[in-house]
Amino acid sequence: QVQLVESGGGLVQAGGSLRLSCVASGKISSIRLMGWYRQAPGNQRDLVATIDNTGSTDYAESVKGRFTISGETANAAVALQMNSLKPEDTAVYYCRLYRGGDDIDYWGEGTLVPVSQ
Repeated sequence: QVQLVESGGGLVQAGGSLRLSCVASGKISSIRLMGWYRQAPGNQRDLVATIDNTGSTDYAESVKGRFTISGETANAAVALQMNSLKPEDTAVYYCRLYRGGDDIDYWGEGTLVPVSQ
C-alpha cells in the first residue's frame, strides 16, 4: 500500500501564492508519475500538473506560467508552487501517484485551496 500526505492548502487572496506538498510512504518503488489534480464543486477532477520518472512535466493550459511542479519520483515527493492565483483556481487539490510496475493509481485525501476575490 501507498499513503500520500498533502499539505499547504488554505485560504489565499487572488494574486497571492501558495505551495502544496505531497509526500508518499509505503510501497513506493517503481513510481512512474506523480502529480496534482483538482476538483471544483460540481466539476470533474482535472489535471493540474504532473512529473514523471524522466523529469518530464505536463501542465494544464490554464495554469501554465503560473504554477510549477517540482520534485522527483525517486524521492516520492512533489510540490506545486502556485503563483498569481485566481478565484477560478478554487478547488480541492489532490496528489496522485502512479506506480507503473503494477499499473495502480494512488490518491491523497485532498487539500482545499479557496481563492478569494
